[in-house]
Amino acid sequence: MPETLLPDGYRADVETLWDYHEMHHAIRPTDVAIGLGSHDLGVAAFSVELYREGMVPRIVFTGANAPTTVERFPRGEAVHYREHALALGVPDEAILVEFEATNTGQNIEFTRRLLAERGIEVRSATLVSRPYQQRRAYSTAKKLWPELDVVCASRPLPLDEYIVSIGDVNRVVDMLVGDTQRIMVYPSQGFAIPQEMPSEVEAAYRRLVEAGFTSRLIR
Repeated sequence: MPETLLPDGYRADVETLWDYHEMHHAIRPTDVAIGLGSHDLGVAAFSVELYREGMVPRIVFTGANAPTTVERFPRGEAVHYREHALALGVPDEAILVEFEATNTGQNIEFTRRLLAERGIEVRSATLVSRPYQQRRAYSTAKKLWPELDVVCASRPLPLDEYIVSIGDVNRVVDMLVGDTQRIMVYPSQGFAIPQEMPSEVEAAYRRLVEAGFTSRLIR
């Protein structure tokens, strides 16, 4: 059974990355919530909370499958997200599903296309993601949809509670490390806008790589 307790020897570095990826945006009303597909069903649950609180009039769930999600969501990430939202009482007419995207760039591009095809004008959006995906989601959206007013949001769980909710500490740390690397390399590849990275964040990232948390790195 996977471990859910974060070892003390890695805690400081993991917390450094965790804090870095949190954008600390204030939740406010926007035209749509865009739930980015992943292995984390909390993305769907928090999108529902935003809808219930009147922060968004509609939700778009976006995502096909990835190697890390196909076992958990065999019919596709966005499809399972929609089913969860319906079960929580969101009306079907308030949900759109984009089920082809396989990366964050496609999440943004394909969602934009879907909304345009439906004739829905969107000037602002709340990007709902895993906590450690916020910064990458922001930098990707500002590259691909620069005029969009973006709010980043995640289910507000502390690090240790989030790890327990996922059920595997190594998976969470591997993903944190992988997203940090993407912040570093994606701008030069044209996928995202540059983001400032403090030296302590880069140092924490490199120590975790040396410790073996490398399964989500781009080779």
